[in-house]
Amino acid sequence: MIEGDGRLQRLLGGDARAPLRKRLRQRFERGPVDGKIQGFRLSNLSSAEHAALAGLMGRPTRFSSSMQVDVQMIDAALSRAGVAPSLRDALESIDGPIIHAETARAELRAGWSKALSGATHQDLSSFLQTPFGMGLVKRLSNGDTDVATRLCSQADIVLKLLPAKGMTRAQLAAKSLGDAHALDTGQAVATLVLAIWRKVNLDRDICDDAPALESARVRDNGEERIRDIWAKAGILVNELARPALFLNLQISSGRLLPLPSGEPTYASLRFLLRSDPLWMVKGQDIYVCENPNVLAIAADELGVNCAPMVCTEGMPAAAQRAILQQLAIAGARLHYHGDFDWPGLRIANHVIREFGAVPWRFDAKEYVAAVARGPRPGFALAGLEVHALWDDALTASMRTHGLAIAEESLTDDLLQDLAR
Repeated sequence: MIEGDGRLQRLLGGDARAPLRKRLRQRFERGPVDGKIQGFRLSNLSSAEHAALAGLMGRPTRFSSSMQVDVQMIDAALSRAGVAPSLRDALESIDGPIIHAETARAELRAGWSKALSGATHQDLSSFLQTPFGMGLVKRLSNGDTDVATRLCSQADIVLKLLPAKGMTRAQLAAKSLGDAHALDTGQAVATLVLAIWRKVNLDRDICDDAPALESARVRDNGEERIRDIWAKAGILVNELARPALFLNLQISSGRLLPLPSGEPTYASLRFLLRSDPLWMVKGQDIYVCENPNVLAIAADELGVNCAPMVCTEGMPAAAQRAILQQLAIAGARLHYHGDFDWPGLRIANHVIREFGAVPWRFDAKEYVAAVARGPRPGFALAGLEVHALWDDALTASMRTHGLAIAEESLTDDLLQDLAR
């Protein structure tokens, strides 16, 4: 409002006239870029709105629900009275600047185009062409194109350094962005880089089991999932957590110290990614179990005479995924066994699909036999049903019997295969 002049407020101000001002402002927002409007018709006017417009143009106040608004006449009247230079100026004085709609859209398009132009990395560029990708960038930047431009540029720099080989996340952040905490969990650029890396590498164990996303286990392990995704890119986050448990695996001599035979051994994610161990497993059968107790029992009963084993300790985390991937690449034949319950099938689906494992005494026949000799009443299956990708009959049998069978209860059978 023009300082010291309350006449403008009396003519157009106040909450009661706010809807009228909004309609008038919209005419300027949608009009010519130069803001010059001859006139327009307004309909569905209230008596108060009609009276306000009539007063501005010096017309009779006899009510009509529509009126032709002569903008030039109002401009001249406001100017002569010293109230405001024009109707547009009056509206802006009360409610702030009027932004031309098409100009604003063009500026916004130009801003987003500039943001996208900074995406030279192919994966980033492809990601931004998807509705989800653009939606994520807009959300992370709060719709600010300048922030989005900076965000895309930073993500581009980081992605060009991936995959790495055992670099810590803090090192990557400092090297790429000059701030050791720039890629910490929750930082916008970290969220964008992780989303791109996850899309490119298809974290299919979660995508295929969409209902599992709603489970408490997945919700509570967000940090672990983030650590796993970084690990796929060769980046270490809390690299000493959840090391991979194994037994009687051998590494090529000359590169690293020999590993103890007959004793369970742990390998950290740090060791697996930085050392790139040469596993001597080409053509060998490696037995993969879900529960560490099974591996411990095998070590107790068979020691050095036990076939090589790896334990996933539930759904494989970063270190477990790394060792399984390395063994598969080295030519090992992986055999998987787990709990006969729905989470056990979900884990098995992942291990079999991702690392080329084959089921090890883990089918409908073995399940039915275990149910027949198991104690009663036993433990009921719980949670969402999971389809066993390798054996349709297994899921059907588990649904029929409704009992969960713990892997530890089957060690007598498993030890027969592990003895060598």
